[in-house]
This record gives sequence, C-alpha cells and structure tokens, in this order.
Amino acid sequence: MMKPIFSDLLALIERHARHDYVTPITGLKVGRTDRPTEPAHSIYQPSFGLVARGVKELMVGEIPFHYAAGESLLCTADVPVTSQVTEASPEAPYLAIHIEIDPSTVAELLREQVDVSANTPVTSVASKHLLDPELIDPLIRLLSLIDRPSDIPVMAPLILREITWRLLHSDHGPMLSQLAFANGHAARIGRATAWIRDNFAEPLSIPDLAARASMSVPSFHRHFKAVTSMTPVQFHKRVRLQEARRGLASADTISAVAYEVGYESISQFNRDYRRLFNLTPSGDAASLRAAHLPEPGARRQTATM
Repeated sequence: MMKPIFSDLLALIERHARHDYVTPITGLKVGRTDRPTEPAHSIYQPSFGLVARGVKELMVGEIPFHYAAGESLLCTADVPVTSQVTEASPEAPYLAIHIEIDPSTVAELLREQVDVSANTPVTSVASKHLLDPELIDPLIRLLSLIDRPSDIPVMAPLILREITWRLLHSDHGPMLSQLAFANGHAARIGRATAWIRDNFAEPLSIPDLAARASMSVPSFHRHFKAVTSMTPVQFHKRVRLQEARRGLASADTISAVAYEVGYESISQFNRDYRRLFNLTPSGDAASLRAAHLPEPGARRQTATM
C-alpha cells in the first residue's frame, strides 16, 4: 500500500475545516478562512500547527514568520502573537490545523533518552519547518477519526502521542524536547509566563518572578528574552493590552477596561494601546461593537495557528 502524500492530507483538511476551527477531538482544531483577515492578537500556548493552503503572517513575540502552505510551526511557550491571513479566497481558502502539545507526553517519550540535555540553549520562541513526511500518515489518521466518533476516546490519545513522537524526531525535536524538563530553562520561564498570563492585572515584580523560576534576576532576564523574544515588562504589557481589547466591545467605559487589566493611568493606557494596535481604545471599541466581532478567544483558550 502506497504511503499517503500531502495532497491526501490537504483533501481531508478541506473536508473537515470549519470557520470556528471546532472538532470533536480534544486538542485538535481544523479551520478555514475564505478571505484575508485583519490582524488578530492572541497568546499561543505549546502547540503544533500546519498551513495546508494559503499564507499567514505572524509576529510571535518580536519574531516575524511567513507561514505558508506545507509549513509547520511549533510553539513551546506562552507568548503574545499577532497574526494575519494574507492569502485566501472562497475558491482557495486558507486551511490549517492546530494541535495542542502536552508537556507530560513529551517528558514520557523522552524519559529513556538520556542524551537529551535539559539546558540546551533556547534560541527562539518558535520554530518553522517544512512538514516532515513522516507526520502525514498520523495526521490523516487523526483527522479521519472525525468521521468515526466512537473511535475518538480510544484512538485519538494514541495518535496524538505518535504525532508528538514524530515531532521529537523531526526538525522541531530540539525545541520540543525543552518541554520535558521541569528544571530546564524553557520550563522555568514557562512557569513565569503562565503566572503573568493568569495574574496580568497584578503589579509586576521581577525579583518575585525570578524566584518563581528559581533563577537570579540577571539570569531570568536573559533566559526570558531567549524563550519569549520579549522582556518581562514587554510581555506583561502585551498580555494586559490584549486582555483589554477582548473586553472593549462589552465595556461601559474605556477607563473601566483600563483599571480592570491593571492600569492606574488612563493616559498611559491610551498611549500603550495605540502603540500596539494603531488605534485608540475608543475607536477600536466602536469598530468592534459595530462589527459584533469581539476579539476571538477566551483568556485560557489556545489560539489557532
């Protein structure tokens, strides 16, 4: 029997893709967009994505990515992302899949591989490579479960585990392996970014975050920038502003949103907001309300690639 090829995977993605990316398989999203989009702001958590058709431009932290058909993206840390689909049409929609990565599965698969170092230097917040051909078959089998819902509870976890194994033995492997080590630099910084994400309205204390990561303050700054491509202050501000944008469409006042996300100065909030989104909070709120389209995603929801 011939091995499946990328066109087989593309056909299956197109058949199951939805505009809301929803599937019955936990951890899997399959989506489509029929036209270019405006920039969207979200926070990526550990995940693997594949563009099957079209093009998306990403700013992952401060690192730009041109993300096109046949390319896969791995993200191994919580990081603010700005994304925009630039090539899509009703005749040739943008198609993509997104799979959440479970760090405990990575750790289990690497437990016997003693040659993997927990402190291999992390040089980027994300990696992009052409899709490894060895991933095509398990991805097809995972997507095919959508047509066999009774098989999902048993088969989906097994196939997701296989996909993680294949990723570890692909070009993404060195970066993905960092998720396995609780005391590795990436995992320590991950604990700090998770705290910021969950407590964004709180004042930022660098010494407290460094202690949470079990690092000295200079080491924390250095490794935080390596993992997220941002300083802790930049990361904190970006999370606050993205959370503010989610609340603008339904908020009574701009000041209420600013105070809710932790700002004490409305003028500073307005300046920071305009610098990030190129719009004033009031102007953006009016646009969001008119379109009835608040920024997609909830605070703990994983963004889609």
